[in-house]
Amino acid sequence: MTTVALVGVAHIHTPGFIKRLNARENVQVKVVWDHQPERAQQRAEELGASTTADLEAIWADDEIEAAIICSETNRHEDLVMAAAAAQKHIFAEKPLGMGAVDAYRMAEAIETAGVLFQTGYFMRSQPVHRFLREQIQEGNLGKVTRVRMSNCHSGSLGGWFDTDWRWMADPAIAGCGAFGDLGTHRLDIMLWWMGDPTIVTAEIGIATGRYDDCDEYGEGLMRFEDGVIGVLAGGWVDVADPVPMLISGTEGHAYEANGQFYYKSEHVSGADGKEPWTDLPEALPHAFDLFLDALDGKDVPLVTPQEAAVRSAVMEAMYAGAKDHTWVKPTY
Repeated sequence: MTTVALVGVAHIHTPGFIKRLNARENVQVKVVWDHQPERAQQRAEELGASTTADLEAIWADDEIEAAIICSETNRHEDLVMAAAAAQKHIFAEKPLGMGAVDAYRMAEAIETAGVLFQTGYFMRSQPVHRFLREQIQEGNLGKVTRVRMSNCHSGSLGGWFDTDWRWMADPAIAGCGAFGDLGTHRLDIMLWWMGDPTIVTAEIGIATGRYDDCDEYGEGLMRFEDGVIGVLAGGWVDVADPVPMLISGTEGHAYEANGQFYYKSEHVSGADGKEPWTDLPEALPHAFDLFLDALDGKDVPLVTPQEAAVRSAVMEAMYAGAKDHTWVKPTY
């Protein structure tokens, strides 16, 4: 039995994680903490756990092996640094940091502690993304020239952030608005495939004004060292996201449209791009389940602390580019 603590319950994904925890027979949530005690109490009742107002008691408890951090982003650094110092394994929701400085500090502390780490980049587990990473590495698209990715939903239109999750539409607390919140997932995939961009920029906008000056949509542009051009979309004001991915190379291409995946390659038999391509690897578990599997001693792929920090740094640079209408070199 693995004993964990839920440290911060502010994130919109917290209810889903609680369902996953309750489905596990080999994981026990001993205690829940949040800076809003009533919020901690609600989640503790759902988990059959106790609550505490004393974070130091969590860090000092030898029974607790891991901290699941679902706090507001601006509280990540204090919580992650304390968890690492206490030698607790760490799941911290995305984005890891408000920007480059705090994210790299956290990454260094986690690596120095030598503890397990994971963040919520669940898209790495999806068959299409796993398949295309392999195809890129094998050269089956030729020279990749362009990657376009989109991750959008109707959160602003539906008022998702009006009440319990209002902080997520406050960039001073969340570190970003809609573009960063959703765009970071596809950014992770783009960098997982192509490496780190050398220079980036973006444009962001507000459509409804429902959340004051918080951005509700955006488009990022980035250039990678080998000349690949990346385009990234993220937003909360989309009624649908029908074309979430397109990658183009000199000897092939792949794209998703309305839930179907199409693949064309001069090097892969049958990949003519005319019919949906279904010869894909199996899906891996959700990123959160992979963390719980790792706690159970299983050899599973996890996002590294450095990877998580780089995503925060690149997103921060794109927001800086949007503010000043210029190109920015991310901090590495």
